[in-house]
Amino acid sequence: MAIILILLGAPGAGKGTQAALLCEARHLPHISTGDLFRENLRAATPVGMKAKGYMDAGKLVPDAVVLDMLTERVALADCESGYLLDGFPRTVPQAEALDRRISKEDELIVLSLEVSDDTIVERASGRLLCRTCGNIQHRSFSPPRVEGVCDADGGELYRRDDDRPEVVRERLRVYHEQTAPVARFYEERGQLTRVDGEQAAEDVFRALEAALPPRG
Repeated sequence: MAIILILLGAPGAGKGTQAALLCEARHLPHISTGDLFRENLRAATPVGMKAKGYMDAGKLVPDAVVLDMLTERVALADCESGYLLDGFPRTVPQAEALDRRISKEDELIVLSLEVSDDTIVERASGRLLCRTCGNIQHRSFSPPRVEGVCDADGGELYRRDDDRPEVVRERLRVYHEQTAPVARFYEERGQLTRVDGEQAAEDVFRALEAALPPRG
């Protein structure tokens, strides 16, 4: 029996940090659909070429093609005891299609990081990156000692355009419209655990771990 973890949450909720911690603790591969696309396109696999055909035509890649990529990846030996899915499913039809491909013997566990929109906007809009060394600071949580200057190497700190509040709120609008219903889909099936994502990262991790079966 494999354990399949799905980590849900709005953009900026901390999924990347927690996914890395969970995969390390549980010795599970981190399966990102974005990475799968890039790998299949780079290797020019049959399914990658099929996806490229849709992309070159300016069309969305059908869910069935994404699932073909995913099915091929999770059939590899490193996924035998389970894996963590990142970036999929994003819609209820994708969740339904995924369910049809998962073995009934596997255990599907869905974890949702609950973080308010206002918190996510604050996290993103306060983020500062160093132009030279890539160090990340934050106006509220780790403010620079000198305004606009990186503590690590003295480089210039800047805010990315996609961290502007209006951009972040638009991403959240799309998330609530398209992806939030996925959490309700799994909740109705008794497969979802909601976790307060506004705690310290280590406390979030402990709460996520508590929702999983004991380690073997």
